This record gives sequence, structure tokens and C-alpha cells, in this order.
Amino acid sequence: MKPETICVQAGYTPKNGEPRVMPIYQSTTYKYDSAQTLGELFDLKKDGHMYSRISNPSVAFVEDKVSQLEGGIGALMTSSGQAAILISVLNLCSAGDNFVCSSAIYGGTVNLFSVTLKRMGIECRFVLPEASREEIEAQIDDRTKLVYGEALTNPSLDVLDIEKFAQAAHNHHIPLIVDNTFPTPILCRPFEFGADIVVHSTSKYMDGHATVVGGIIVDSGKFDWTKGDFPGLTQPDESYHGVTYTKNFGSAAYITKARVQLMRDLGSTPQAMSAFILNLGLETLALRMERHSYNALKVAQYLESNQKISWVNYPGLASNKNHELAKKYLSKGCSGVVSFGVKGGREAAMQFMNKLKLAAIVTHVADARTCVLHPASTTHRQLTDEQLVACGITPDLVRLSVGIENVDDIIADIENALNA
Repeated sequence: MKPETICVQAGYTPKNGEPRVMPIYQSTTYKYDSAQTLGELFDLKKDGHMYSRISNPSVAFVEDKVSQLEGGIGALMTSSGQAAILISVLNLCSAGDNFVCSSAIYGGTVNLFSVTLKRMGIECRFVLPEASREEIEAQIDDRTKLVYGEALTNPSLDVLDIEKFAQAAHNHHIPLIVDNTFPTPILCRPFEFGADIVVHSTSKYMDGHATVVGGIIVDSGKFDWTKGDFPGLTQPDESYHGVTYTKNFGSAAYITKARVQLMRDLGSTPQAMSAFILNLGLETLALRMERHSYNALKVAQYLESNQKISWVNYPGLASNKNHELAKKYLSKGCSGVVSFGVKGGREAAMQFMNKLKLAAIVTHVADARTCVLHPASTTHRQLTDEQLVACGITPDLVRLSVGIENVDDIIADIENALNA
């Protein structure tokens, strides 16, 4: 099926006489006819739901849909995007290990990687997104377990050269994990360019309406874990009586371990109702991403021609430094976020935002409704000046998440605020 059809039809498939709309399985537990069957579930010898901290039918329907959208073999929903990122890394890294990461990533992820994981004995080695393959590989040693980057960065809007980062990782038998939140699989499918694992904050475009927080991990099933140094996957797990994930689950080793070990122990569990709401958002994802991208390009072109704007960053613009990468990786559209600077610096940017009427000032992005934020004083305010520069954030940067309203109304709101 094509992505547009997957959005609507995949995941839940009703049988004869069953509800047409995906049901909400609001239950923590599941009944079985014998203790033996339940024991086999706990020993990972049978498939099925044993407890909703680990799996739930409503959640499983959405996991299947997103996995199909990305072209993966399996997925794991989490309670937030941060939980998905954390589990994706902890599934491979232990104390004493390290990983390499593009420096142009979301500020919350910078904190997670450089502060929280550091406390756990895991080192993150940052490289510039424009680093050469050789420079990336220079950061890799025998304790490096993965390479990480964002397909389209928040909020600097750098386009990750996925093939370059994948090649650098694969030359050392380690996987590439890509956060595909901003493009979604409608605009970019990282597995087609060499990525091995994909993560999302489903709170953003996938939900699309600012109604439910969530995350998801998708496994391509293409990485051969037996050729690298991944003892958690290739050696017996004592918490499951010696199960070896690569031996027992083959290409699904990574995503199985993430679910039955880390979700079991960390409990970053998505709720059935959250899955139901997310599924409603997914049904219109393809339509919304097309409109978001169309509107954002129109807004970026308007801003580029406005004398009160000092600079505009949107990969869809021919003048943008990432335009060639965007043509390769984001040929269907460059998503709905535009960043720019208002002449006059930070104070002028804040005054401009205060005068907007249609666009709301919120701690959010990727909404059906147009919204705006000043990252340096909000989402990224915990970062040092050096970290802000590495993330591509300047004091005057305004992040505009362009919604699906009529683009003429969005532009009129911007123009009124600039001229007020």
C-alpha cells in the first residue's frame, strides 16, 4: 500500500461484525485458560499480551501502522518522545560505552545525552552535521555503540545527510538511529537511505493536534547485530532465563529487547486512549504534511522578501544552505517549520511574537494550528552559549510552526505583527 492508504487502512483490520473504528482496549490485564499458557508468555515462548505495561492491543495496532509507514519490521510505542529516544540508546549502551551524535538536535535531547546519560556513565560525542565522514569516524572507538542524528533538526532545520552518517556508522559495524519527527515517513523514510532505527515524538505531526504526548521506536530489521559488539543482544539475558535475542528473535532482536526488557523495567508505557487519539491523527497525516509543507514554503518566501526580516531558514528555499540535501531527502516537502530573525535582535523578536493574533505562543511545534516560540528563552534556555551555537540557535531566532490554515491568513497575521 501507498503511505496515504497506510495512514487510513493499516494497523487495525476489523473482522466480520467487528467495530469499524479501532477499539480502545482499556485493560491492564488479559485472561488465559491455563497457567501454562501465561507462563509461556512470560518466558517469551508465545506471542500475546500479558500486561499492558509491556503491550496492549490498541497500542499494538498503532505500532503496526507506524512500522508500515516507515518500512520497518516492528515498533514500540512509548509514553513520550524522550522515552523513545532514551530507550533506543539504552537498548545498546551501558556504563562505559559511548555514541556519536550530530550536534544539531533538539535541546531536550542535548540535555538527555550530555547530562542525564553522562550520569549513567554513557558518553555522547557531538560532531557538526556538516562534518565529513572521516571526521565522524574519528570519534568512533571500540566502545562506540551507535551514531545518532535528526533527519530535520529542531529548530535549526539542518537536513541530516543520512547516507553519510550511515556509511560512517556501518564502516564500524554500528547502527544509525534517526529521529524522524519533523519530516514524518510521509516526507522522508530514513531506512531507504541506510538508517537502521527510527524514533519519533508522536506528540508532534503524527498526532498533529496537541492532544496527546507520545513516542515510538521503529526497527528496520536490517542491521546484523551479530557482526558488532552488542552483548545485550547476542548474549543470554539472565532476566529471561538465558534468552538470547539474536538467536530467538532474529531480525527483530532489537525491538523485542526494547519491549520485553527496557519497557518492562522502565515502564514508559503508552495508554490505550493515547493510542486511539494518535491513530485519529495518523489517518490525516499525509494530507496535513502536504499542506504544512505548502504553507511553510509560501511563508518562507514571504519572509525572505520582507525588509524587516534579517534572515530566513527553510530548506525548501533555493537560497538555503541545505537545499541540495533537501532535494535528496525531502523531495516531497520540507515540513512545516520555518525559523527566522527579526531585525533588532532578541527584543524585536519578542515584540513581534507578542503582536501576533492568529499564531499562538506555545511550548509546542508541528500543530495543525500555527504557533510560534523563541527557543533561546524557552525550550533551549538550559543550554550554554556554546551549546546554543552548536544547535544553530541565535538570540534572535523565532521558530514558526506553520499550520494548515489558509496561508493568506497566516501571512497577513505576520505582516500585521511586523507593522504594528
